[in-house]
Amino acid sequence: MKIIRSLAAAMAAAICLCTVFVGVARAQEQVGFPASDPFTARQITLTGVLNKPLGNGPFPAVVLMHGCGGWQPAVRYSLDLLSEYLSEHGYVVLSVDSFGPRNLSGDDMCASNARLRQALIYRAHDAFDAMKFLRSQPFVEPKDIFLMGQSNGGSVAMEAAAADDLKTFDAPGTFRGVVAYYPWCGVFPEQREVALASPLLIFNGGADNWVSASQCTKIQASGENVSEITYPDAVHSFDIDIPKQLYQGHWVGYDPQAAQDSETRMLAFFNAKLTPDIRQD
Repeated sequence: MKIIRSLAAAMAAAICLCTVFVGVARAQEQVGFPASDPFTARQITLTGVLNKPLGNGPFPAVVLMHGCGGWQPAVRYSLDLLSEYLSEHGYVVLSVDSFGPRNLSGDDMCASNARLRQALIYRAHDAFDAMKFLRSQPFVEPKDIFLMGQSNGGSVAMEAAAADDLKTFDAPGTFRGVVAYYPWCGVFPEQREVALASPLLIFNGGADNWVSASQCTKIQASGENVSEITYPDAVHSFDIDIPKQLYQGHWVGYDPQAAQDSETRMLAFFNAKLTPDIRQD
């Protein structure tokens, strides 16, 4: 999504971003790995930013999937801050860019439900491709890889949590836990039980007029548990550092209480799902 900021706010964000990169420079790395579903070409190399704690590990890991806007500046900035937060708490973090390597415009993607439905398939492949990449790293604990997605990335994360989809996406394994921020929950059929291979935690905004929070509360699951938390006053993209604004007819914008509370709950969710021998303090 395009970000509306005052000049002063934009300058402040740029200064903060530089500080973040300086602080984590030794632990941050640009990486690439092949896409098993290129979609727009015969071959695509997905790009990502890898953050790892200092030390040899093995560490648990988290894959981050952006929303329909792709790696637009404010989204990238917020994901970088989240990566730093998780890395400080002992997690390797891989933030994946699904749209840039495919030359897809975030504004065009956000404007088309048909394109977003297509994205669910190739991006679920991207999530498992990221898992494969992380499993090949000697500093990652292969049994403890998690997934988090925002908006369209959240719906992708839900797809990746479904047991029936593991063969479809040639999954190398199951995610230890999955977190979906303000997803479109229509990826799961209504009034029908869905079998989950991974435990699922969903965060929604009660004032979101882009996706329905109530749709997520109706999910019936077996195999693994699904939990849903709604922040009554939050709108879409409540964890992204942008002023509240209309974007393509939908309210989006930062809600500090929802953002901070969900971040804390997400970390606790990940920690609780770790294998016992590497459980975080």
